[in-house]
Amino acid sequence: MEFFNSAIEVLQTLVVALGAGLGVWGGVNLLEGYGSDNPGSKLPEDKRPIGRWGRLHKEYLKTYRPLLYQSLLLSGRLYTILADLDEQATERCRLIVHQMAQAEGITEEMKARDPVRWVQAMNSIRSRAEEIIQAEMIYV
Repeated sequence: MEFFNSAIEVLQTLVVALGAGLGVWGGVNLLEGYGSDNPGSKLPEDKRPIGRWGRLHKEYLKTYRPLLYQSLLLSGRLYTILADLDEQATERCRLIVHQMAQAEGITEEMKARDPVRWVQAMNSIRSRAEEIIQAEMIYV
């Protein structure tokens, strides 16, 4: 019986040593970039922030389009697409707000004369512009 107990202890020690060795080897390979089977080593890095619109679209994809989300994530294109979308949506929202303010006669003169009414009008315009962006660019 004692022979079996000592044999089991020796096997446990070998398994632990083998596992530790494989762990170190895998870590070194990841750090050095070896292994063509490591998809993470080849993904391009996009350092641009994804911003508000990108985060909203990311959550939409995760919730309602999970296959597309996973495909973009695994291909390494997700954050590039989200950053591009954020830039486009921000610019489009700014343009819509400017056009709506002109159409409704919201001017700098009004801002100086009646700041409370100007803020109310601009908040209303911004809310409507954001709804347009969400309907046309984010939740599609």
